[in-house]
Formats: sequence, C-alpha cells, structure tokens
Amino acid sequence: MRNMMTKLERAARLDRLGDRLQHGVFSVLPNQRVRDFLHGVNLGHPLHPALVQLPIGAWVSTAILDLIPGQRRAATVLVAVGTASALPAAIAGANDWASLSREQRRVGLVHAMANAIGTTLYAGSVAARLSGRHGAGRMLGFLGLAAASGGAYLGGHLAYKQAAGVNQGVQELHLIEDGWHPIADIASLPDATLLTREVDDVSVVVYRDGDEVTVMLERCAHQSGPLGEGRVTRVDGRTCVVCPWHGSTFQLNGGEVVHGPAGTDQQVLPTRVVDGVLQTRLP
Repeated sequence: MRNMMTKLERAARLDRLGDRLQHGVFSVLPNQRVRDFLHGVNLGHPLHPALVQLPIGAWVSTAILDLIPGQRRAATVLVAVGTASALPAAIAGANDWASLSREQRRVGLVHAMANAIGTTLYAGSVAARLSGRHGAGRMLGFLGLAAASGGAYLGGHLAYKQAAGVNQGVQELHLIEDGWHPIADIASLPDATLLTREVDDVSVVVYRDGDEVTVMLERCAHQSGPLGEGRVTRVDGRTCVVCPWHGSTFQLNGGEVVHGPAGTDQQVLPTRVVDGVLQTRLP
C-alpha cells in the first residue's frame, strides 16, 4: 500500500485532467466570499472534514441496519440522507483541492473519483429501495461503502502523509525554546513595514503599527508560503498580510484568517518590550 501511494503521488499522467478540473473549479466558484465560506474561514477550521461526518455516519449506520431484520425503512432514510449530504461535502472538498500542490492534487483527484463512485452507487441504492428492490439496494449500499472507504483512506493519506488542509506553520513552534527571545531594538523598527527575523532559526514576520507590534510565524498556514514577501493591505478596516503564493490573507493584529485558501489562523507570538528591546516567546 505504501508503494501504491508513492506511485500515485508521482503519477504525472493525472496532471492533465487535474489541471483542467482545477481551472473548472475556479471558474465555477469565482466569488471570494463563497470560496472563503467553503474553506471554513468563518469557522477558523476547514469546513470539508466537518461536512463529511454526515454522509459517512449515515452510510455506516445504513450498513449496520441492513444487517438487522425489519429495518428497511430506517435504512432507506439514512442512505438517502447520506447521499444528499455528500454533495455539499464534495463541493467544499473540491474548493480545497483546487488550491493544493500538484502532488496533493493527484491523490486528491483519485480520492474524489472513489467518493464519486461511492455516491453514485448509493444514489442507485436509494432508487432501488424506493422501488421496492431492497436486496439490490443493500448490495449497492455495501459496494458504495467499499468505494467510500477507499476514498476515506486516500483522504487520510492526504491529511496525515501529505499534510493537506493542516496548519503548515504550527510545527515550527516546537523548534522554539521556552522563555523570552530578543527580536530587535524597538526604536529600529520602521512603521508599517514587514520585516523578517529569526527566533531559534524559526523565521517570523515583525510588523509595527504605531505602538502595536506583531510577531507572527512567517510560513503561511496553508502551504508554507513566505509571508515576509507578502504585501500589506486593508480589509474591512483591518491591517492584513497577503501570502504571495496563494493569496491567503491574515489579520496582522491577532493572526485571524480573513481570506482563504487557508482555513486556520496564522500563529502570532506574544511580545513585550524590555529596556527598549522587543522580545517574544511561545504562546
């Protein structure tokens, strides 16, 4: 299985289809607010993994009920609920997938195909059950669960092996020693200018806005883009930094994500000034 996953990550022949689908997703979902909602920006947490709980739960419960006599009606209701709820989960997943790296998109493409097959089988299961062919409906349901389980395995590989959808910057916190670390003389920091400094070899962004100073991890939470090379902008009256790679936008005063594709906030470090020296530490 490990070798199979490695070959899938390197399957460049998938890129032609993947690139077309990526452009298609951006064309169908051009509105930034809609894309932010689907990324989970308003939640501060990716939306797709939250949405998949409903179809997975409904389909697994359907399989259990199909093994218990006298549960046809309940099984039919659950398989219908699972199939209907798979659509919004798929839309959110496609939105996230379009902003991933090429290797991640290859695995994500097969993940989506497996889930599409599973959802189609479950739709056939719903139709069969409603027409009274419960035996065929159960068989299609079990086949759908097998396909969806394969898709779930690939989704786990995306998250745990390829780190798709996780906060890419948080692991750098483990490289910073406890205690306060000097950053710079506060008087030397220019106003309204992004600077890059290091804390225990971890790159951070320093931004001064009058008396307020922000120290933020420099690697973007989405795909490790260099925020120190980004641009500062105003969004709804808030001063923000925009990642130069994929456009994720974070509020400088607090690190809250304002625009995706990042679905989580950017980590900000506490600061203090001692004898004119700006210091920072772990949260």
